[in-house]
Amino acid sequence: MSDVVGFPSVYGPVQSWRFGRSLGIDPIGPCSTCSFNCVYCQLGEIEHQHGDRQIFIPTAQIQSDLGSFQPWEVDIITLSGSGEPTLALNLGEIIVMAKAMTSRPVGVLTNGTLLANLQVQADLAIADQVAVKIDAISGDQLHRVNRPIAGMHLVDIWTGLQQFRSRYPGILAIQTMILSPWSHSDQSTYIRLMQEFAPDEIQLNTPTRPKPITHQLAARGNDIAALNYPIRRLNPIRTAFLQEFGAWIYGATGIPVRYPATEGGN
Repeated sequence: MSDVVGFPSVYGPVQSWRFGRSLGIDPIGPCSTCSFNCVYCQLGEIEHQHGDRQIFIPTAQIQSDLGSFQPWEVDIITLSGSGEPTLALNLGEIIVMAKAMTSRPVGVLTNGTLLANLQVQADLAIADQVAVKIDAISGDQLHRVNRPIAGMHLVDIWTGLQQFRSRYPGILAIQTMILSPWSHSDQSTYIRLMQEFAPDEIQLNTPTRPKPITHQLAARGNDIAALNYPIRRLNPIRTAFLQEFGAWIYGATGIPVRYPATEGGN
């Protein structure tokens, strides 16, 4: 466990087009840690890339930080922050504590790489909502867009996702970041996968936030105007493409599809 004294493990509230008014819990700490290093990551380049679970921030510290935001006038408490939240070994503890303390639903944003782990499945089963990142429909796309740790394969991620789907009682969403318009064939493959998997919701997104050149803790929030560090601008695709793709998905599967309402939406 790294030195996290004084680290603000709770942040926001953040206004999200997906979750409404969300108060964030960051169980990872000041050093960004993830099993991915996505080319579009709003945190910047990941500082520590691995797939091993550990306790980064004690649950008691998060509970104390959460108390300072009382009353919790938000729609949801969301675990995300400085990396992959399922890497936190005390994830289940944090979810139980946050639900009991705030009486608000708790959601987790995950890249799905640890979903084959039975303890991770059990921890996430406590959450009211889980949103899983699926940006790739091929191994090549996974390595180009998400840049996973060595030895991680798309088939393993899908296997874990299917196992988790079979036991999770809450609302399960798939989040997909689209960096450039997909071909008709890729869209068709994605729809087939969604038909098989049958999530409760699909969230199509495109990069509307700049990527910091180096890791920036402030990037956890959504006050883009306040950014005062070097960034690289990313080019979002047209909202019309997301709408057209979303309409095709819904027509083929009946699964609700959401996407930013306007260009530049969060």
